Amino acid sequence: MARNKDLPCQRPFSGAPERKSMGSDLVLIHAPSVFDFRDRSTLYGPISDVIPSTPVFEMYPVGFATLSNYLDNLGYEVRILNLAVKMLRSRNFDPESCLRKFKPVLFGLDLHWLPHVQGVIEVAKLLKHIHPEIPIVLGGLSASYFHREILENYKEVDYVIRGDCAEEPLAELLKVLKGGGDVSEVPNLSYRRSDQVVEGTIDLVPNSLNPFPLNYPHMIRQVHRYWDLTSYFPFKKWFFYPITAVLTCKGCIHSCITCGGSASAMKRVVNRSQVAYKDHEVLAKEVASIIKYMRGPIFFLGDCMQGGWERFSEMMNALRKLRIKNEVMVEFFLPPGRDVLDELASTFPRFNVEISPESHDEQVRRSFGRPFDNAALEQFVEDARITGCRRLDLFFMTGLPGQDYNSALGTVDYCRDLIAEHGSGMRLVPFISPLAPFVDPGSDVFESPDEHGYRLRFRSLEDHRKAMLAHTWTDMLNYETQWMDRDTIAQATYDSAIGLSLLKGEQGLFSKKRTNAVIRRARLEKDLMKKFNLLKSLPFVERKKSAAALRKVMRRSNGGSMCQKEELNMPVSIMPVQLVNLLRLLLTGKGA
Repeated sequence: MARNKDLPCQRPFSGAPERKSMGSDLVLIHAPSVFDFRDRSTLYGPISDVIPSTPVFEMYPVGFATLSNYLDNLGYEVRILNLAVKMLRSRNFDPESCLRKFKPVLFGLDLHWLPHVQGVIEVAKLLKHIHPEIPIVLGGLSASYFHREILENYKEVDYVIRGDCAEEPLAELLKVLKGGGDVSEVPNLSYRRSDQVVEGTIDLVPNSLNPFPLNYPHMIRQVHRYWDLTSYFPFKKWFFYPITAVLTCKGCIHSCITCGGSASAMKRVVNRSQVAYKDHEVLAKEVASIIKYMRGPIFFLGDCMQGGWERFSEMMNALRKLRIKNEVMVEFFLPPGRDVLDELASTFPRFNVEISPESHDEQVRRSFGRPFDNAALEQFVEDARITGCRRLDLFFMTGLPGQDYNSALGTVDYCRDLIAEHGSGMRLVPFISPLAPFVDPGSDVFESPDEHGYRLRFRSLEDHRKAMLAHTWTDMLNYETQWMDRDTIAQATYDSAIGLSLLKGEQGLFSKKRTNAVIRRARLEKDLMKKFNLLKSLPFVERKKSAAALRKVMRRSNGGSMCQKEELNMPVSIMPVQLVNLLRLLLTGKGA
């Protein structure tokens, strides 16, 4: 088919580019949330407290691993570059010098969750400055939602792959770029033609994840192939806490109103009307590949009960045969029955569970989209204790519909009673964090804020990009509610976090030193927030001088105001790898 000369970088593949170890076909790059974060003083506060990564959000999406494996099996040479981790690990690391070394056919950037928008756009600009002839493609949920605005306003980006499974479209795009052809034939692809945006419809929506497995030996071989361990780190401190993940499904049967991965949002943004699962044999094979090489914790992403009892039971039967000794974390969206926990106990000797009630207030919880009451939650906690669960994490949130300041603080008293009644013999660990920094695009609240009592401050991608450059996390927030403005959300967040920290100290969940450290940091940030608010009323010169002084103090607080990262960690053995098997794989390229 004849090529259209108006399409960007639509050239035949003429000879092999520099291969060496620079990834000649595709380089997948994960950008920091804010590109120049090392030169900025920002009060990030608690926005990343209950995830393993820092406020730079250096954890790349699981899709990078499945993309790399899928394309490698088709003969494409793919490399992952976690630019965010490299920038975090060394202030002397120069992103431009690093990116100059690559000469691929295509650069890929993830814009999955919206907090990455500033960093992604800046990295795209830098790439286009260094390599003007090499096209750039974006993918992910946020890229899918804002695909038209991206192509209209950011000329550095040539393509956007829409949808939640980019493997097949990306393979087709590489085929066109290397061999000639017309990008209009690539499924799910939006692009520009003569400066006009052509919107690709999302026609390719896989109903099974079987063709896109997580292949951990492949990732280990890639590390050895490129001699670049840190590029494959999922987050900065992964080496000290080598947790692995198993993706059980894509999509959701629930519709939590602020979530971009909810059933309604997935239908709206990526045309997914049903959950895509993996068969139990595929899941078991993935887990087998983990335990052959790693002794670290395994996290099963997605509620394993979404597919019903039969699917869950088949999954447990397949996994039970592996005799898994690793710590395992399983998440649930609704409290499961005792029979589910019995299955977990018979499958995993070291099992842990987590659930997000969001609020102790049943009305607030239901308004948010979690349709269960406290009686069901408390029965689940008791069943988990009886069946031998080692740890149960409870995640609560501030910034919810119908939630005011007093309601947020009521979570602390509820958790105190819950631990007193059900905490014996099991680590029952509550967390609280704000809905921050953004309500997800495509969620029910983003689409109809008034209906749910929200006021959105930003609508466009550009507004969100600018928001990420704010000096404080409350100025980043893209919403307020009719029950709490941003300052009240911050106040409720800090006060409830201090209350939970005191509770954890009282209950012996964590050391007095750790508890006091969290409380000191939360109180410091509360004070800084007040001072920043006062600055807004000062004359410009005085405001500028005072802000400079405050930014020096801010360096004493680098997130972690709700908890310390160690609170999230499950136990890790002294030797977290199966050393013999790992060395054999690295030396021979073959598994044990």
